[in-house]
Amino acid sequence: MEKIRYTLENLDCAGCAAKAEAAVNKAPWIEKATVDFMNKRLTVHLSDINPNADRDIQKIIDSVLVGVNVVLYEGEDAANALKHSRRKHCDSEACDCCDDDENEHSHEQGHSHGHGGEENEKLMLVTTILALIAGAVGIASHFIDFPHHEIVSAVGYIGAIVFAGYDVVLKGVKSILKKRLDESALMAIAMVAAAILGEFFEGAMVAVLYRIGEWLEDKAVDNSRESIEALAEIRPDTANVRRSTGVKVVRAEEVEIGETILIRPHERVPLDCIVTEGNSDIDSSALTGESLPISAEPGSELLSGMMNGDGSLTARVTNNYENSAAARIISLVTESAENKGSAEKFVTRFAVVYTPIVVGLAFVIAILPPLLGFGSFREFIFRSLTFLVASCPCAIVISVPLAFFSSIGGASKFGVLVKGGNFAEQLARARTIAFDKTGTVTEGKPKVHEVASGEGFSEKEAAQLAAAAEINSSHPYAQAIRDYAGTVENITEYKNYTELAGHGVSCENAEGKRILCGGAKMMKKYACDGRLAGSIFISDSPKEGVKKTIAELKALGADQVTMLTGDGFSSAKQVADSVGIDSYRAELLPENKVEAIEEMKAKGLITAFVGDGINDAPVLAAADVGIAMGLGSGAAIEAADMVLSSNHLGTLPRAIRHFRRTMGIIKFNIGFSLLFKAAVLIAATFGYAPMWAAVFADVGVCLICVANASRLIQPKK
Repeated sequence: MEKIRYTLENLDCAGCAAKAEAAVNKAPWIEKATVDFMNKRLTVHLSDINPNADRDIQKIIDSVLVGVNVVLYEGEDAANALKHSRRKHCDSEACDCCDDDENEHSHEQGHSHGHGGEENEKLMLVTTILALIAGAVGIASHFIDFPHHEIVSAVGYIGAIVFAGYDVVLKGVKSILKKRLDESALMAIAMVAAAILGEFFEGAMVAVLYRIGEWLEDKAVDNSRESIEALAEIRPDTANVRRSTGVKVVRAEEVEIGETILIRPHERVPLDCIVTEGNSDIDSSALTGESLPISAEPGSELLSGMMNGDGSLTARVTNNYENSAAARIISLVTESAENKGSAEKFVTRFAVVYTPIVVGLAFVIAILPPLLGFGSFREFIFRSLTFLVASCPCAIVISVPLAFFSSIGGASKFGVLVKGGNFAEQLARARTIAFDKTGTVTEGKPKVHEVASGEGFSEKEAAQLAAAAEINSSHPYAQAIRDYAGTVENITEYKNYTELAGHGVSCENAEGKRILCGGAKMMKKYACDGRLAGSIFISDSPKEGVKKTIAELKALGADQVTMLTGDGFSSAKQVADSVGIDSYRAELLPENKVEAIEEMKAKGLITAFVGDGINDAPVLAAADVGIAMGLGSGAAIEAADMVLSSNHLGTLPRAIRHFRRTMGIIKFNIGFSLLFKAAVLIAATFGYAPMWAAVFADVGVCLICVANASRLIQPKK
């Protein structure tokens, strides 16, 4: 299924974004389409090949919106995408004026781009000031008795309407001519009709308050957007590479795995790497949210995006530019808008059906009461206009996606990365939390604490046999066995290695004898050449603070906290008891863990699973919310819905509190805006609401909800 991204130029209405998303999703050749209003981006997943997709999508957008251009978004990675979105004065996120000479972007549609963003802002500022002056003249003339003061007052109000509302009227007329009633059309109708009816003050108030409100909304949204866009700065574009001719500054994407880079004092680490020379303190807060620096020395692993301290470091690159830790973080955050939560989906459906309904009701208010003799047409037309102005759904349509946008950005500040609002919702509701053991609950650095030899074998021989069998395995227990045996004697490598996932390993010695090393299940069937050579007892200490984390989760209402592990029952019981985990399942294969999660889900439980490593990928994908620990395993991160980049379980309770706060703010915004609008709509129907009150019900309530949602960008501790 092909995925294509587009920039939606001139998309300045959240309701319009919802209409565009609904319209594009109706195309039979599109599997799924999402519009990210915050970044003005359309992402489509094609179900069928369509060579004319760009042109056809533009036609679909033209059928529901006026003046929105669809521009192919190609040739940029997530980091550059964020950097380009910051240049909001340009008409397109991919326009040439924002690019370095080495960055080239093509536009298949051939749109021309103006660069008058700053001039447009100056024009808006000047016209708004003129509108305020004209309005003030109108108000003053209304209260000062001098010849023809009524005319001067009317001219002042009309001036305010013209200066503050000309652009809205132009957009509204275009929409009406195309038989579309969007927010601009409703406001244009209200302004023009108020002037025609002689309600110049009301028309002026609508124009001025709407202009100011829109400007304040844009600023609030921009502030939240810029907080997220700052993530683009955590990954440097260049690296200092040590080559035969000396140290050269090259583009980071040109550096290959295995090359040597120099990280100077107070520079960001450009690529994932291992330190080979030097010592320094490293600030990892941009990635993990941890405020305390970590020490870097030869052998230390560094992730791109970390900030070097006072020392100079030499390091060997372990990951390319596209797969670096910073790239993963940026990609996770920028793509999160594609996975919308139920609240966002509700808003999309709500916006599509809401406007036609309120327009129909306004028409009834304007026509039916006068026909039934309850008053004049002039009176009820004015009431219907007030009704229309108050009915705009901006508060909900803007604040809900802004809340998720801000919340996901806020979570990234304390080391929690989320792939979408739906997963934030699910975690807020989760009451069953399952953990992997090794590397998640425990340190992941097991040690051999006892070796028991079988008949005919010494402890030394048993350890050597096990180490030889485990020589190529990446399992933490294999490393523990090798470390232990290495202190006894050098390990002899054998041949014909086979790793049986979830069971153990098999190999042959020089004499062709088969040797197996694994758990109890394997040993029940096999032994070393028919004999048991020995038993190795391995223990792994729980991570610091895990017991406190488990207690916090229970205090937050987690009804069931369980552990799923492939290790033996005695080891599982010891760890579970020491950290306060309620239940555990041991000796599980990866598929058994998936079955356990499916059983929990079948009971109607919203289940979160926390794990790390390649073996956890299937169960991470199966859970309602799969949570990967750290940025090390690419497979686990790909399968997960959420990442604890700090590799610390202590951030999980904070994430739950943060996303519950998010859902609380969203519910408040929806309830508050609907109740307030309902009150004003009822008052407008019966003639008790002036038009300026209707404007406040639109832009005023929207500002309150936007400000409330924007608080999530600064997470609580």
